[in-house]
Amino acid sequence: QVQLVESGGGLAQPGGSLRLSCTASGSIDTIYSMGWYGQAPGRQRELVAAISSDGSTNYADSVKGRFTISRDNAKNTMYLQMSSLEPEDTAVYYCHAHTIVALTTIDEYDYWGQGTQVTVSS
Repeated sequence: QVQLVESGGGLAQPGGSLRLSCTASGSIDTIYSMGWYGQAPGRQRELVAAISSDGSTNYADSVKGRFTISRDNAKNTMYLQMSSLEPEDTAVYYCHAHTIVALTTIDEYDYWGQGTQVTVSS
């Protein structure tokens, strides 16, 4: 089992920056990929950025060139550096982990953090 805890959300002005952090604990060796999802009011939860165990990354078109996902394996922490923030970035951001566990069978699981609020407003 994996536990995820986010931090770093808050209020920022348009054009400003925030850095979100997600620290994982538990069976961290089973994590195949991690990502950040955003859920705006009245909207579906959508992928913002993801990073795989091999270091490959994937970004939503709306954040390319503005957000950067990274990880510090020694600290079991994933980051989302958010720059050039726009009001449309306002959402609750959730940390996500996808795990693969190989015992008698190969099983895959998804874990979510509690979310951290990001508000971009002038």
